Amino acid sequence: MSKRSTSDFNISTQITQLGRDASKQSGFVNAPIYRGSTVLFPTVDDLEHNRAQFNYGTKGTPTIASLENAWSVLAGAAGTVLSPSGLGAIALALLTTLKAGDHLLMPDCVYRPTRNFCAGLLAKMGIETTYYDPRIGAEIESLFRPNTTTLFLESPGSQSFEIQDVPAMTKVAKAHGVTTIIDNTWATPIFFRAHEHGCDIALEAGTKYLGGHSDLLMGLVSANEAWWPKLREMYDLMAMLPGAEDCFLALRGLRTLHLRLKEAEKRGLEMARWLQMRPEVLKVLHPALPETPGHDIWKRDFKGSSGLFSIVLKPEYTKAGLAKMLDNMGIFGMGYSWGGFESLIIPFNCGEYRTVTDWQPGGLTLRVQIGFEDMDDLKTDMAEGFDRLRSVR
Repeated sequence: MSKRSTSDFNISTQITQLGRDASKQSGFVNAPIYRGSTVLFPTVDDLEHNRAQFNYGTKGTPTIASLENAWSVLAGAAGTVLSPSGLGAIALALLTTLKAGDHLLMPDCVYRPTRNFCAGLLAKMGIETTYYDPRIGAEIESLFRPNTTTLFLESPGSQSFEIQDVPAMTKVAKAHGVTTIIDNTWATPIFFRAHEHGCDIALEAGTKYLGGHSDLLMGLVSANEAWWPKLREMYDLMAMLPGAEDCFLALRGLRTLHLRLKEAEKRGLEMARWLQMRPEVLKVLHPALPETPGHDIWKRDFKGSSGLFSIVLKPEYTKAGLAKMLDNMGIFGMGYSWGGFESLIIPFNCGEYRTVTDWQPGGLTLRVQIGFEDMDDLKTDMAEGFDRLRSVR
């Protein structure tokens, strides 16, 4: 019987096999770390004709290629390139599809550094950005202009968790020759198959769930057949590659990604449902909860949910009370990012920077990342925080 292809296996088996080959690693299970700049050629003819998989360190290394190849299979993509951060991945994707004079469509709920990139570098390049209601669906067509070349999506929305109708929007974009890019960090390819839903380019912050331990920065950009050569060309022009150690850590994180995501989903839902019952909470913004707007789209398109969501407090609570609550948390830390082993909580206000949609949640808002601590301890920590919140009126 012939050996089965890795792509024939289910996802949990795939991620244990991808990006490694013990027969080429002296029998060792994991791929080694290759660090270096200079690549030696055996002959002048080889050098002049560039006969090498890697001709210089900026073209990658076997360690980088192992992660790129693994992610391409996982994402169902023609190819993948890496960057030193999630924001780097966003920049790389946008610079691949845009040129001076182009028009870009961006959801109003997008990750704030993405918005800053549009207002900064892209504006200097003469690229105009129009923000749109993330729930617009197929009606996005009404915003297309003759020079619209790129439609950016982020589903669910950063902090506010709007779910976009990705298949409807990519279908309309394709009909008009508009390229689609999606930030798929919340779900990863395990819970949302971006390319299968019509996206030309998908990006992730591997800093989050792929790394899984809050100890690396990483961005991944994958593309379909049509866009892969252009993405690789831009990557080679910029030489925006991560370090070998970070790629090694990301490959290590890949092995348990499916298990950690499923556990994060279970814990996130348990805490979200517990918070729904708390008298201090007005509502919970979690796509997997039927009460959350966009749940039907999430149920149709997604295979699961992660451990990140938001809550809206009832209107009677004050910023002073919130500060007393958060300043004294015993387990939940205050910090950006998510996807690691530790639980996090931050206050936020989308209304400070949105330009198209009116953010009126009804009370103060918190984004919550559920880590791998004991659930009873987490609930106790949150309950004690609510006690402090109530003490300030």
